[in-house]
Amino acid sequence: MRWRVRLGYPLAIAVLFFARPNARSILYGALVGLIGLALRAWAAGYLHKQEVLTVTGPYAYTRNPLYLGSALLALGVAIATCSWISSLLLGAYFAVFYSVVMRKEENELRPRHATNFDRYAAAVPLFFPRLSPAKLSNSASGTFSPVQYKKNHEWQAALGFLLLLIVLVLIWRFRSF
Repeated sequence: MRWRVRLGYPLAIAVLFFARPNARSILYGALVGLIGLALRAWAAGYLHKQEVLTVTGPYAYTRNPLYLGSALLALGVAIATCSWISSLLLGAYFAVFYSVVMRKEENELRPRHATNFDRYAAAVPLFFPRLSPAKLSNSASGTFSPVQYKKNHEWQAALGFLLLLIVLVLIWRFRSF
């Protein structure tokens, strides 16, 4: 986790350095990023970290809806930058770090939730979602909670994406002169 965050800062600088945004790329990137933010918000409203095995809401489609949302955010940023170098950097970063993080978290959840996790993992894919929600026999039906969304600090992802879009607009306007 620490390396992912530490390397994220120089990655952001490199992505912005190579960015060649224009009005259309920023708009399309923002639209894709908003889908990612919506998925992350939906997932964060269900997630009770370290408390229970969350298997309802978006977690009935994919075991990692937050990371799927992050992938859509990264895709949105790649589109907004209008740079194949920035896109490659984002894709490589995501593929390397998030695949490791997903497996690490899975290895932490399996001993904590034993057979419930094994049944869940057998029914719900790691990353790419199912087309219909898995119905697990012993799953408590959780509901979306705005309080849980706030507790999980998901608003920070929205703020970060907004700031990134503002910087891309500034880069576009600066390069237009």
